[in-house]
Amino acid sequence: MPIKIKDKLPAIEILNSENIFVMTETRAVSQDIRPLKIAILNLMPKKVTTETHLLRLLSNTPLQLEVDLLHPKSHKSKNTDHRHLEYFYKTFQDIKGKNYDGLIITGAPVETLEFEKVDYWEELKEIMDWSKDHVTSTLHICWGALAGLYYHFGVDKYQTPEKISGIYKHSVENKFSPIARGFDDNFLAPHSRHTEILRKEVEKVSALEIVSESEEAGIYIVTSNDGKQIFVTGHSEYDPLTLKEEYERDIKVDPEKTVIPKNYFPDDDPNKTPVVNWRGHANLLFLNWLNYYVYQMTPYELNK
Repeated sequence: MPIKIKDKLPAIEILNSENIFVMTETRAVSQDIRPLKIAILNLMPKKVTTETHLLRLLSNTPLQLEVDLLHPKSHKSKNTDHRHLEYFYKTFQDIKGKNYDGLIITGAPVETLEFEKVDYWEELKEIMDWSKDHVTSTLHICWGALAGLYYHFGVDKYQTPEKISGIYKHSVENKFSPIARGFDDNFLAPHSRHTEILRKEVEKVSALEIVSESEEAGIYIVTSNDGKQIFVTGHSEYDPLTLKEEYERDIKVDPEKTVIPKNYFPDDDPNKTPVVNWRGHANLLFLNWLNYYVYQMTPYELNK
């Protein structure tokens, strides 16, 4: 898919090396097409890595996308060069007068904190409130999903005894949900989190539907009945070595509490190279969101 992004974004070179077609801004403006306008609120510390993960999946469609990268103004990033943020990113203040076809809110390594203790929580609440009237559909990922469920519907998160980390088997609860079209009866997806949501609390909210879950990792996909909010508690966008890098990071901090990601390393041996078995699901998940919840629903003239 042609993705309209700034010409020098580091992800372009990486994706081109993987034979993924990315159209830069210079080429995109020559096409007489109304691109879908997608905003990505990147809350992850290593923003270049997350940009690449998401743009890789957004590339798997013939639709043209125009992507705006956002970061919270109320948080100072310690892991991304400020020059990268200044050149490639915008803040909510820059775009709050605009409308978007889709918004992606990423995960963030703050899940052990109460939501109200996160330094950009007030800004995130403002963005989520704005999204209700200015975005056709929002895809929330991992902590972003927990934050969205809490803010929009009052569904709280709970600490798990140990980190949920690895590749887990999932089932589809509602095969007629557009987000699950084409999913296998059982499919695999990565998770990496310390908290979870409870089925009994989600089921109390009539505006929500549980679409998919895992016996080991818990609820995976929840949608709002109007399709404006999609919540995915896992990280289908992760590349082959992301869980390995997280494991190596965690074991340096606290080796006694760090668990080997489940069903990830062959023979549970961290010295062996992981095999990717979730790529097909990841591509279909993002394709379904873009097609059924964004493209099929959004007006041609966004201001209307």
